[in-house]
Parts: sequence; C-alpha cells; structure tokens
Amino acid sequence: MKENEKPVVLITGSSGLIGTAVAKALSDKYETVGLDAKFPDEATKIGDFIECDLTSVDSVDIALETVKQRHGKRLASVIHLAAYYDFAGDPSEMYDKLTVQGTFRLLKKFQEFETEQFVFSSTILVMEPAQEDEVITEFSPLEDEPWDYPKSKIETEKLIRQERGNIKTVILRIAGVYNEDTHAVPIAQQIARIYEKQFESYFYPGDASHGQAFVHLDDLVNLIQRVLEKRGELPETDVFLIAEPDLMSYQELQDEIGKLIHGEEWTTVWIPKFMAKAGAWAQNLVADENEQFIKPWMIDLADDHYPVAVGHARESLDWNPQNRLRDTLPKMIGKLKQNPQKWYEINKLPLPEELKSEEEKTAQASEKTDE
Repeated sequence: MKENEKPVVLITGSSGLIGTAVAKALSDKYETVGLDAKFPDEATKIGDFIECDLTSVDSVDIALETVKQRHGKRLASVIHLAAYYDFAGDPSEMYDKLTVQGTFRLLKKFQEFETEQFVFSSTILVMEPAQEDEVITEFSPLEDEPWDYPKSKIETEKLIRQERGNIKTVILRIAGVYNEDTHAVPIAQQIARIYEKQFESYFYPGDASHGQAFVHLDDLVNLIQRVLEKRGELPETDVFLIAEPDLMSYQELQDEIGKLIHGEEWTTVWIPKFMAKAGAWAQNLVADENEQFIKPWMIDLADDHYPVAVGHARESLDWNPQNRLRDTLPKMIGKLKQNPQKWYEINKLPLPEELKSEEEKTAQASEKTDE
C-alpha cells in the first residue's frame, strides 16, 4: 500500500442505519466500500458502493471481483452487518440463506484477499438471560433454545470460528441500538403504545423490574472504530459484549415515557402470561399484521433480563459508552411531540387515526371498500 493510500474497509449492510453511520465515521482514515442489496440514498452515500445480494453465489462473486478490480486484494477489515431480522417471529428460510450461508460465502471469498480482520455483528440475545443478581459477561452461557433471530447468529458465530482460516475475527454481541430519533423497535413500539394510550400499554405479563440492554448508535460506532484501530493488537479471535451498563427496567422505562408524554406516571398492571397470550392472539386475528407488534410468542420472553458487564471492551479497547438511554429519552419524546408524523415515519410505525390527514383517511376507506 502506498503512503498516500488509505486502508480499505468493506462494510456489508452499508445502506442501513448502522452501516451508514460506520461508513461516515471511518471515511477520514479509511477507504470505505459498501456492499448491500439496497442502493444507498445519494444524500447519505459515503465512499464506494457495490451492489451485492448475499443470498446469491453469483452476486457475491461478481461484487468481490469488482472490489478487487477497484481497490485491490488487501482489506484492513470487513465490518459484516448484513443479516436477516423479522420481529414477526415466523420461521423464514432467509435466516439461513442470508445470515448463515451469506456469511459462509463471504468468508470463502475473503480467503482470496489479504484480509486482516473480519468483524461480525451478532446480538446480545444469543446470551442466556441473567438470573437474579447475575450480570452477563462474555463467559456467560449461550441461550439453549433461542428464537430464530439469535439462533441464526449463534450458528453464524460457530461457522466463523470454523471457516475463518488465517483471518482475525471479532464478534460483537450488540444490544438494541437507538439514537435520538429512537429507531430501536421495542422502544419505539412502547412509546407509540403510551402516546396513543393503547389498552395493552397498561399491562405487563413479566417481571417489570427486569430490563433489556441497549446502546446508543454513536457509542457502537466508536467501538467499531476502536476495533479497527487495534486490529494488529487483538488476538486471533475475540468476543465483546456491547451495551450500556446502566440498565433501565421495563417499569422505569414505562414510567419515564408516561411522564415525558403525558406529564404523569404510567400505571402498569401485572397480568398472567396466559391472559396476555390470549389477548395478543385475539388482537392478531382482527388487526393488520403490520400494525400489531406484540405476538403471542413474545410473551414468553417478558421475564428476560439482560444486565451486561462491559469490562472486556473497557480493558481491551478503552471503550466506555458515553450515552445513556435514560438521558436520551427526553430527546426522543421531544422529536415525537415536535413532529409526530415524521417520528412515526422514521420508526416505520402506522400513523394513529388522529394524526392522519383527511386525504389519507379517504384513501384508506377506499382501499377497504375495494377489498
């Protein structure tokens, strides 16, 4: 590599929220190359972009041959973010075709490159939830019977260890990612339910003192930068848990959202899981599948608890998350109140009736009549 050339970093899933932010942050020091089946918006496009469908052997071969021709065979790092994810919980062959086999195709081709590092974005959900007074670390056990999304990540982690060859690998088990626009699906759904005063927002079927782990997008991007900077110092294989150590319980989150939106604490009533499942099942029968977030299978996960220790990332990468969800919530709610339509659009949520324009209501009525 010539002195004036930047190290090349390949980013899969580059058109997504995290991929776009990573490319922007790395662009000063690295030559970024994005791979994605979806073309990026021109306004957010950073560096080079090459279309690639990881479910297709031919598409992967063509894309990586294009990388060779444009940027050479030496890759400082591959940030592998592309994966399949669906909150509906239905079985899908895409978990295997995209997440597992797509990663296999990439690793096989990267043996033909001088690839220094391969960074895989896994999820904190591969870990077994903590018991009372426990904290999850990199040495904690993996989930025995995960649902399809974390299951695909566990399978891919195993595949990476088997197929990495001489490439250094880093597995990032990432908590739910959020920013000031929210973007984190569970939080956005919770905010919307309370904002709309939906019936189910007053009930919870699990231990409300438990909570899910989250991390701000800026802190995640900062950690990825540090992983690249220390690629020569890290061991052949490494695993990091990425989350804020300050965990908000479901009850805390519910109360704070209620106060910020309505100026009062939000009353939450515990109900048995069988009642919650029956209610979710009934609502899914009558509601549009895209408008009903809570599925019966989610009820079984209501007790899951994810307090995370980040000591390994702190010691090896000198990383400490600078943001906290509890401090960012007022900014999220502020954006919701300032422009509800835009907030719902950003978070890909159906607009409540009171926020729809007359034209939208008329068009919706026409569609139902046509059906």
